[in-house]
Amino acid sequence: MFYLLHGEDEFTSREQLKQLRQKGDFGYNQDTYNGAEVDLKTIIITSNTLPFLSEQRLVVHDGLPKKKPGEAASKAAEDTSEATTKGGKARKGKRGKASTVLTRAAFEKALAEHIAQMPEATMLILLVEETLEASNPLIKAAEKHGKALQHTVPKGAALENWITKRAKSINVTITKDATSLLANFIGNNLRLLANELDKLATYVGTGGTINANDIRQLSAHVQEARIFDLTDALAQRNRKQALDILHDLLSDGEPPLKLISTITSQVRSLLLVKELSQKGMRSAQIASTLGLAPFIVDKALRQVGKFNMTQLENAYRQLMATDAALKRSRLAPEMALDLLVVNFGA
Repeated sequence: MFYLLHGEDEFTSREQLKQLRQKGDFGYNQDTYNGAEVDLKTIIITSNTLPFLSEQRLVVHDGLPKKKPGEAASKAAEDTSEATTKGGKARKGKRGKASTVLTRAAFEKALAEHIAQMPEATMLILLVEETLEASNPLIKAAEKHGKALQHTVPKGAALENWITKRAKSINVTITKDATSLLANFIGNNLRLLANELDKLATYVGTGGTINANDIRQLSAHVQEARIFDLTDALAQRNRKQALDILHDLLSDGEPPLKLISTITSQVRSLLLVKELSQKGMRSAQIASTLGLAPFIVDKALRQVGKFNMTQLENAYRQLMATDAALKRSRLAPEMALDLLVVNFGA
């Protein structure tokens, strides 16, 4: 049996993998390989090995080799032909030196041909964090010898439906307002949504109902996202909207000093993201360099264009001064925050 789990929704693919692990009788016959590092010969040898003291063997192949720049179809076909006729053994290069490195296309085709010959006791699961085309040999192999399951990240109404179903699966219900709140402020980061729902389910108890107020109180990610909206309103010089969001946060019981700290952290992130983006770094590189979640960097990149560096530096200094004034009790918290909003980035 061959399972191909592909698509950009890697969270659902890995959830599916957990379920498949639990269904089979694999015992100690379970091997997991990094697709970017393992060679085809290893996969062939492992999957051809009969299981010991159990009925099935599980081989998990996590990812595929990276595509090489300028990878040519003709070269891929040649590589595939040599690789498959030698049963995955190293082929000879132009200078007669052994090479086990296949192009991405060659690897896919050779693996697809091997799948047709695997022992019945072997279950091979391939995870690919991208959507493969219908013409891909691995898709065709899955149609003949197993299943191809494509997982797409839900958006809009589909995302809200996912949240509702996820809540039901952990024995709680969630109100429509609460569902919209999570969808709007966390987005389609399914792993993060699942973690938030688990936490909220523990709070309301089995059979309980999650409402919007529970989320505002317990979800730090939602609160941080709401403060992003505050920063966004400030970036657009929409002081009325910024003041409305600020007062909503305060009325929800958000401590003023915590608000200042979070806004300061966001402005600092904006400064760093703007600096790195001006150096030509892309979103993923910035996230890795700063140790920030990708969705936070994406939000920051949408905001930094509305500020110049001088405005961000001034805003950061204002935040530090407001924080110091609050800690020394020189200003009433609400007044200090109102003044900050009015003078932000000036």
